[in-house]
Amino acid sequence: MKKLGLLLTIIVLSVTLACQPAADKPAQNTTEDSGKDLTPAEAKAIALEAYVYGFPMVVNYKTMYMSSVDKESPGYKAPFNHLDCEARVYTPADKVVVTPNSDTPYCMFWVDLRSEPVVISVPGMEPERFYHFQLIDLYTHNFSYTGMLTTGNGAGEFIVAGPDWKGEKPAGIKDVIYCETDIFFCVVRTQLFGPEDIDNVKNIQDSYGLRTLSSYLGEDAPPAAPAVEFPEWKEGEQFNAGAFEYIDFMLSLVDPVPEEKELFKRFARIGLGTGEKFDISRFSPEIKKALEDGVKEGFESIEEFIARESGDPLFSARIFGTREFLKESAAKNFDLPDFYLMRAAAAHMGLYGNSGAEAIYPAYLIDGDGEKLDASKHDYTLTFPEGGFPPVKAFWSLTMYVGQTQLLIDNTLGRYLVNSPMMDRFEKEADGSIIFHIRKESPGKEKESNWLPAPGGSFYMVLRLYGPEQEALEGRWTPPAVQKVE
Repeated sequence: MKKLGLLLTIIVLSVTLACQPAADKPAQNTTEDSGKDLTPAEAKAIALEAYVYGFPMVVNYKTMYMSSVDKESPGYKAPFNHLDCEARVYTPADKVVVTPNSDTPYCMFWVDLRSEPVVISVPGMEPERFYHFQLIDLYTHNFSYTGMLTTGNGAGEFIVAGPDWKGEKPAGIKDVIYCETDIFFCVVRTQLFGPEDIDNVKNIQDSYGLRTLSSYLGEDAPPAAPAVEFPEWKEGEQFNAGAFEYIDFMLSLVDPVPEEKELFKRFARIGLGTGEKFDISRFSPEIKKALEDGVKEGFESIEEFIARESGDPLFSARIFGTREFLKESAAKNFDLPDFYLMRAAAAHMGLYGNSGAEAIYPAYLIDGDGEKLDASKHDYTLTFPEGGFPPVKAFWSLTMYVGQTQLLIDNTLGRYLVNSPMMDRFEKEADGSIIFHIRKESPGKEKESNWLPAPGGSFYMVLRLYGPEQEALEGRWTPPAVQKVE
């Protein structure tokens, strides 16, 4: 049997978000040496390095701009420091987000910590309901979580503070979480047990809270941070030298960690992070072409890394996490000198993917014979033996997607997935196993409880494990293969 192919998928609304950040940080570099005695070879090498380093920040900026800066954007959600929730799951009518999750209604928000910290409030809820607040910094590191698997399902309030905050933890606050950037993004997932549970999820979402620390304490607010001019987002420029405008902007919002100060100085050689807006036109034609070639090779290196590594069933568990986790994983799992290429690949394949301890996402692209899945040519089965279901602390789900559109498929059952909360609805075999029928047409009324409808053509499926157990994280449990029905 050939190795099951896997694909890290976009789990979050990675094309429909944005924010209203505003930078008041001093520039980390000056323009004194920017471009001085720069050779084409040096320019190309720095451009490649800067593009790979900054690519995640660029696509992060896209979500900022679209959801909270550009009010005319179809994906505009809410202003900065406002929590936005939707008490629904995705259906085939949703055509903006590819490979959408249809298990957990979302809340999302961007936060500006430059003036003061914020307080996140969560209500108490059933111990079996999965939920979490995924906290993501400007680099796209998952710097922390609160939720079922980390802080439990009891009520609580948490401060999230920027790196320079020196205040004391007030009474009643469960914990203080520090972010290394003054801007962060949060994705909130709340498990839906079934259609009849939607009102319960809405009540939980309505009980989530986001407010400034001064509001929490009943004090006067500090002075507002100065506004900033956001560059207009131009779709497609994340893949060419236009990305440098956004990298330059995002570097103005962060302070480099000590081990990256020399790296930032190199970036300044091509005009990035100097305090002046990046302008590629000030370079000679030779240097300009070298910068463009560096970007081209940088993007190719990202795609080559994905092609080389994404067949690993544990790929998603190895490329998302904190800064420290990514450092360790790059050396241990990929023999890389740093984690920047790995971080860029993660952002390209699945922006805002979860850290492995929270969720992993093996995906079915091929059958047990190594052939691409196509329901116009074959019917399929997927069999989980008794005791062989995905080992999870929370829940698992298997979702169907149309191959060409990467969207959910409309079908007569209105069923887009099967998951562990549905276990009592599935028909079991005599040996305790469960066979899922994966095909376009019904397998017959007696088998429809186990039918996951497929489109009449190419398709793929994503198996999401929320709270994977160690045997899944370590590869001691692997998903069974999809088999053709002969």
